[in-house]
Amino acid sequence: MQKKIVEFTNILRKAGLRVSVSESIDAFQALDEMPLGQRELFKDALRTTMVKRSDDIDSYDRLFDLFWSGFHDQLRQELEGALGAMGGDFDLEQLMEQLQEMLENMDVDLSALAQALLSMDASQLEQLIQDAAEDVDLENIRNMLQIGFFSRRMLEGRDLEGAQGELRSLMEMLREQGMSEEELGKLGELLQAVSEALRRAVRQYTERELDKQNHDYMERFRRESLQEKSFYNLTEEDLRRMRDVVTRLAQKLKNVVTMRRRRERRGKFDIKQTVRRNMAHGGVPFELVFRQRRKEKPKLVILCDISSSVANVSRFFLQFAYQLSEIFTKIRSFVFVAELGEVTEVFRDRDVFDAIDIALDGGDRINPYTRSNFGMAFEIFWRDFLASLDKRTTVVVIGDARNNYNDPKAWCLRDVHNKAKNLIWINPESPGAWGFGDSVMDKYLPHTDVAEECRNLKQLSRLVDHLIL
Repeated sequence: MQKKIVEFTNILRKAGLRVSVSESIDAFQALDEMPLGQRELFKDALRTTMVKRSDDIDSYDRLFDLFWSGFHDQLRQELEGALGAMGGDFDLEQLMEQLQEMLENMDVDLSALAQALLSMDASQLEQLIQDAAEDVDLENIRNMLQIGFFSRRMLEGRDLEGAQGELRSLMEMLREQGMSEEELGKLGELLQAVSEALRRAVRQYTERELDKQNHDYMERFRRESLQEKSFYNLTEEDLRRMRDVVTRLAQKLKNVVTMRRRRERRGKFDIKQTVRRNMAHGGVPFELVFRQRRKEKPKLVILCDISSSVANVSRFFLQFAYQLSEIFTKIRSFVFVAELGEVTEVFRDRDVFDAIDIALDGGDRINPYTRSNFGMAFEIFWRDFLASLDKRTTVVVIGDARNNYNDPKAWCLRDVHNKAKNLIWINPESPGAWGFGDSVMDKYLPHTDVAEECRNLKQLSRLVDHLIL
């Protein structure tokens, strides 16, 4: 039992649950005080000792059912299904008695798999499947595309084709011993059905193992798919689920930055000061000295085009930015279509998701339903807010630069660029479209440090990384 508990603990850890050695010991001690025959009590005892966070309870329950629910019952159901497919006029008991009598008078040497198929022994078949899984290292399965591969290797490892060949040869011997063609036909049909049941059972076993080793694979697959889905094609359901994906990515970026800044604060090893300080120890470096270097947090200014063509880019960038707010000294947010208005206080007073919805509706500051005019928005920012920029400020512009043939007033962006630390432009259009039609992106490009296409979350997360380097 201890070996099974350790194996189950490893499954939980692989799924992301934090189960320490001390908690495993607690589980062993709890099991010593209770009867193992009561499944629900057993489940509750392990949950109490191994699960620390309420968010992990669902994962624990799912993995417990996968790990501790026997595969034997599932295999037996497959064998019973094979028998049920034979029809109501089939007398299995009579056929098996006749087969046993004939085999006693024959010199037949069958493999373990052929014997298990012939006797429909669920216990023996289960053991053979488990042995095959160990031989092919099934615990290394990682995704759904590998289910067929591992299932085929398990069947090949136990030589199912060879076992079926042995059973066909046996049927020829039974024909020579006098078994009727009708009975041989029924036996052949039964063995074929049992072989197919075995194939299904092996695949089910492989699927169960995938669930055990990667129980959240489908959820992770959906998250990864969302990261590459174009903002233009998002449904309402996608938008809802994207919130969770962005939150996870933001937390990951925040962890990276925290580690990076911790190293920066420590500084580089200073060999001269180390030697000087350790002269009293005969030159033995008991005390290490590092060059202290503290990097100040940057300021962030966001200018969001909230016209419909870029609304989703703005939505998810704002979520990113405000969930990374600890990384910046200050974040100021502005929205525009033609006029420009500040919505920083909306984020200060409200939940980030509510604030984003209000900001993308203009925040009672501007008319969101007018025609785009980047030149007007930049001139307003230049006139009213240029003085607030300094060499610690990163300016991010989100927009497609479709200016409806108005004056782009690129000189305003030039002055913003000259005064800020750097200027990043996020554009949902392909670079091949920049500067064509009413796009004035080519006029703005000389005044940017980074200007990249961004039409999905994966591209957006890379751009966010520019802010925290």
